[in-house]
Amino acid sequence: MNNPDRTAAISLWRDRRFRRFWAGQSVSQFGDRITELALPLIAISALNASANQVAWLTALIWTPNLLAIFLGAWVDHRAHKRRLMILADLVRAAVLLSVPAAYLLGVVTLGQLYAVALLMGAAGVLFNTAYPPFFVRLVPRASYVDANSKLSASRSASYVAGPAIGGALVQALTAPVTIAVDALTFLASAFLVGRVSVHEFPAASGSAAAAPSLLQRAREGMSFVVRHPVLRAALGCAATVNFFTFVAGSGLIVLFANRSLGLSAGVIGIAFGIGATGSLLGAVFAPKVSRRFGVGRSIVVGAVLFPAPIAIAAAADGPLWLRAGALAAAEFLSGFGVMLFDVNLNSLQAAVIPDGMRSRVAGAYSTINYGIRPVGAIVGGLLATFIGLRATLLIAAVGGALSLLWLLPSPIPHIRSLAPNNTADTTGDTDDDSRPVPC
Repeated sequence: MNNPDRTAAISLWRDRRFRRFWAGQSVSQFGDRITELALPLIAISALNASANQVAWLTALIWTPNLLAIFLGAWVDHRAHKRRLMILADLVRAAVLLSVPAAYLLGVVTLGQLYAVALLMGAAGVLFNTAYPPFFVRLVPRASYVDANSKLSASRSASYVAGPAIGGALVQALTAPVTIAVDALTFLASAFLVGRVSVHEFPAASGSAAAAPSLLQRAREGMSFVVRHPVLRAALGCAATVNFFTFVAGSGLIVLFANRSLGLSAGVIGIAFGIGATGSLLGAVFAPKVSRRFGVGRSIVVGAVLFPAPIAIAAAADGPLWLRAGALAAAEFLSGFGVMLFDVNLNSLQAAVIPDGMRSRVAGAYSTINYGIRPVGAIVGGLLATFIGLRATLLIAAVGGALSLLWLLPSPIPHIRSLAPNNTADTTGDTDDDSRPVPC
């Protein structure tokens, strides 16, 4: 195999391995948007599920993230990360195919849909914890931002067109058959990932008796995050942003737009579509912004630009066009900000985490970062009940923007690029084993 320099930038458009992986992820992202629409529709139309029961479908998808710290520690001691990613895709395909099969047999139940949501979430955590070591073997360090930009652009595009495609498929094929389409996207992803050849990290050395326990490895992952100045600040910032944006939550924003701003469902849908366009543009332009202003400063700007525009919607008043325009502007700016934040922060994390710690750090990170989301949603509901929707959204905007305070005293604002000499001196108090190992 030809072993390219794993630190030099390359044209990802010419990299067949990356193109295969990117294609698989793009297809599965569109499939996800389809299932996000079709699965609740089955619960509502076929099983007469209540709003609370439908909400549990979403909650159960996120629940496995609470155990990501342990799954990540387990994945770090497995030699073949790519096989785990393929397994995760195959499990998700099989789980989804059980829904149309049960529906055709007339035996689909709400319990089955809950099990599907839980297993889909667990398989997603497996994929996401195995992904970081795979990513750094696939993409040269200097191309991290470019690669994350392309992957995020596909995800954003799925939010722009996915719901429309999903709605058309549900209308033409019914919801159960549409879920089978998503299952096929995971099979496509498994096939394409299987055709991406990478030199994997070796398994942990040493005898089984001498190997640390799963609990100890999980603790090591969390300890590494807490002690590392870049990861500690990044996690504190991301968790704060996630908490407050989930305080606002898309549900509360929709409720506010409808009841307080008097906007119709169609206008609200257009505003959210414009917001998805902002995400797409943010993903595309993130590499250019980071080259112009630096990776660290881009993260700082994104940390504020993601939550702060919620205040624009919360303060909206006046004629209908102005209220609708304020909501659309808020969604657009927030979408641009979240991509600027995510693309650069994900790339920076890939650059500073040591090879042997990637999955357990990803698990520890996800446990806090994603585990805080349902807490924020609960707090948002309580605040909206006692102080009103407008005040709750303003609190979310201000609180989310204050996540900046995690970043300012950290090394992050001073990091201009992901070149080894730039980050190695500023991002860690550990041994410099964060460099990707050449193939």
